[in-house]
Amino acid sequence: MQALLIVDVQNDFCPGGALEVPDGDHVVPVINQQIEKFDTIIQTQDWHPKGHWSFASAYQGKKPFETTSLEYGEQVLWPDHCVQGEKGSEFHPDLNTTPTQLVIRKGFREHIDSYSAFYENDFKTKTGLTGYLRDRDIDTLYVVGLATDFCVKWSVIDGLKEGFKVYVIEEGIKGIDIDGSVQKAVDEMKQQGARFIHAGELE
Repeated sequence: MQALLIVDVQNDFCPGGALEVPDGDHVVPVINQQIEKFDTIIQTQDWHPKGHWSFASAYQGKKPFETTSLEYGEQVLWPDHCVQGEKGSEFHPDLNTTPTQLVIRKGFREHIDSYSAFYENDFKTKTGLTGYLRDRDIDTLYVVGLATDFCVKWSVIDGLKEGFKVYVIEEGIKGIDIDGSVQKAVDEMKQQGARFIHAGELE
């Protein structure tokens, strides 16, 4: 059994958003075309409280894209984004969310960030996605969404570590790209065993 995992296709990651992924909205029509090919569809949603520790604004003198050290390791500091209940946290208005069966909200604990659909950034706190998939006999994931070099990458790598086959639909992802981070992420996902396919390869 297979499922489509749609990662963080939210207003703040699309053009005009607080943490804009270049051409992030271009994934929306691609994803909408894939949705009808799957019986199980899962979305993730970045869902931060105000003052989240991953926000640069939470630290005096820090700027977005600088780093700080937290208990679980180095943390990239972001512009305030995907704040709970605000427009930026909503899914892109053109994304077809009607068939989605599960939404995994992540990053809702103030003191820890969460990139992966499976684990928070301490690599210990589970989201429950593995159990959900196992209960439905799903062993294969097709991944799309934003951003390639952060939440997509970690969702793919953790999915592989959890024992799932993982395919990434190339036209369905876009990245932020900090100093070549998109290519590094793609290489890392492939090294871990992810397979990259074109949207047209899915029937």
